[in-house]
Amino acid sequence: MPTNSEANVNPAATRVVVMGAGAVGSYFGGMLARAGVPVTMIARGAYVDAVRHNKLFLDTVTFQERVAVDASTDQSAVRDTHVVLFCVKGQDNEEAARAIAPHLAADAIVVSLQNGVDNVERIRAASGIDALPAVVYVAAAMPEPGHVKHSGRGDLVVGEFAGRSAGAEIQPPRTEQIAALFASANVPCRISADILGDMWLKFFTNCGANAVSAIAQATYGEIAQYGASRDLVGKVVEECVAVARAAGVRTPGPGFTEKWLANLGKLSDAFSSTAQDLARGKRTEIESLNGYIVRRGAELGVPTPNNFALYALVKLLEHKAASKQQARPAAAAQ
Repeated sequence: MPTNSEANVNPAATRVVVMGAGAVGSYFGGMLARAGVPVTMIARGAYVDAVRHNKLFLDTVTFQERVAVDASTDQSAVRDTHVVLFCVKGQDNEEAARAIAPHLAADAIVVSLQNGVDNVERIRAASGIDALPAVVYVAAAMPEPGHVKHSGRGDLVVGEFAGRSAGAEIQPPRTEQIAALFASANVPCRISADILGDMWLKFFTNCGANAVSAIAQATYGEIAQYGASRDLVGKVVEECVAVARAAGVRTPGPGFTEKWLANLGKLSDAFSSTAQDLARGKRTEIESLNGYIVRRGAELGVPTPNNFALYALVKLLEHKAASKQQARPAAAAQ
C-alpha cells in the first residue's frame, strides 16, 4: 500500500481482495477494478465461474459496464494483498476471519464493510485481525452471480475507534490510505472523527427498515409511503436510539426520525439485504441487527418490544425456509 501521501496513491500497485463478494463487496470492488486496481473476488463457485467467463457486470444508476476481476473460492487468495474488503455476512464473521488470518501480510489493511456495530470486535476476538471499521451507504443487489444491480448511493465512511494506538506510527494513517484508494475510483469516502457514532447512525437505518422490508417483501419506498409502516419503523428507530444513548454512544438530535424517513422514501426501488436473503431462503443478519438491539437493550435495561417483534418474525421466516429446504430431498425421493 502506498505510504507517502494521499495524492500519490497508485491504484495499479495496490492489490485488493474482496472477502465475501456479495452485492456490497462486488459493487465497491468492481468500482476499484474499473479504476485500474487489481481486484480479486473470493466467492462461491457459481460467482467465480460467471466473472471468469463474462467479467463482473456493474449495472449502476449512471453506467453499465463489464469489468475484469480475478476470482477464487480459496481464502488463501488474500496472500500478499494490500487491502482486504471484509464483506461477509455477520453470522460468518468468525469463520471467515479465522480462514484468512494465516494468509494475511503483516501490513495488510482489512476493512469491515458490514452491517452492524460489533463486527470489528468479533473479528479481532476470533482471529486477532485488527480490522478498520467502516460505514457503508449503498443500495445494491445481485440478481444473478456476477451481476450487480445498483440503485442508489455508493459512499463510505471510515475511522478509528477512540483510543486505538496499534499501528499509529504508520504514515499516512490507514484511514487516509483507504480514503485515497477509493477516491481514485471516484467512490466518496469520508474520514470520521467519531466512527462509532457514525456506525450507530447507519445501524438505526438497518434496524428500522431491513426487517420490515424482509417480512413484507416491500421496498424502502413502499415502507416510507404507508402510514402504519412509517409509524412502526419510527418506533423501532426510537428504541435503537434509546439503547445507543444508554450505551454512551453519540445519538442524533430532534427530528432525526423524520429526516431518516424522508431519505428512506428516496430509495423507492430498493429492497433490504435481509429481504433479499429471505427471498433466496438464506440465513439473514438479523442477529447482528434487531437481535443485537434486543440483547443490548436487555443488558442496559432499555425496553425494545418493537425490535423484538421484528427479530422474532424474521427468525420464524428463517426457520420456515430452512424446514422447506430440509424437506425437499425427502419429497424428491418419493
